[in-house]
Amino acid sequence: MNILAELNTLLSSVLPVETGVFSGVPPDEYLVLTPMTDEFALFGDNMPLVDVSEVRISLFTKGNYLQKKKQITASLLTADFTVTDRRYIGHEDDTGYHHYAIDVATNVTLDPILPDGNTHSI
Repeated sequence: MNILAELNTLLSSVLPVETGVFSGVPPDEYLVLTPMTDEFALFGDNMPLVDVSEVRISLFTKGNYLQKKKQITASLLTADFTVTDRRYIGHEDDTGYHHYAIDVATNVTLDPILPDGNTHSI
């Protein structure tokens, strides 16, 4: 399962979740997932060993964001995501939403690819 699917499954029980932009009329509180990076973090003999994916979770709320921030962070840490950053982006005066961002990462160990194109476990 990829990081977007995992986050959607985890967070949809907390608030409505969309990827990229919220479609339709947004509720007073919702989340938007934005993919940020997909990178190969570790190499051995010029072959990637770890695939790291990072996503920004944007919390939009017309109320106080502090309790939802704590709830989302606790859910992420319990589900073994790495929280790489948390920050208040600001208040959007035109919409009335507070915007708070939580950046998360996950990594997958890759099977090395042999010269014949096959893989084997480390």
